[in-house]
Amino acid sequence: MVAFGGSCLCGKVAFEVDAPFDHFLNCHCSRCRKATGTAHSCEVIVKASALRWLRGEVSVVRFDLPQARSFATAFCRICGSPLPHLTRSGREAIIPAGSFDQPLGTTPDRHVHWASRADWYVHGDGLPAED
Repeated sequence: MVAFGGSCLCGKVAFEVDAPFDHFLNCHCSRCRKATGTAHSCEVIVKASALRWLRGEVSVVRFDLPQARSFATAFCRICGSPLPHLTRSGREAIIPAGSFDQPLGTTPDRHVHWASRADWYVHGDGLPAED
């Protein structure tokens, strides 16, 4: 079985996720934009049993948006980095793709809530690239 490791920016929290991933998506909903401060979240979705905490789970803070049926975020209480969390049902884990420590060897399979995307978001290769 292949596993991918991840961590927060300060290194206090580390986790491991078993592949294969159930979904790898870009979510453009307004809640994900607010939670990430970006045009969309980029998330890996796996069964809850595929996520294992290696260290620092006590430093993970979870926020459940009270008025939402299912929206939540998790982050490191020290550095604020987005971290994995279980869905409210507990059946799946949502992993911020940017929190993985190594290449995943795959790309997102779809965009969700596309109609809600930010009006300034540019999709595709139209922008210059900088190193």
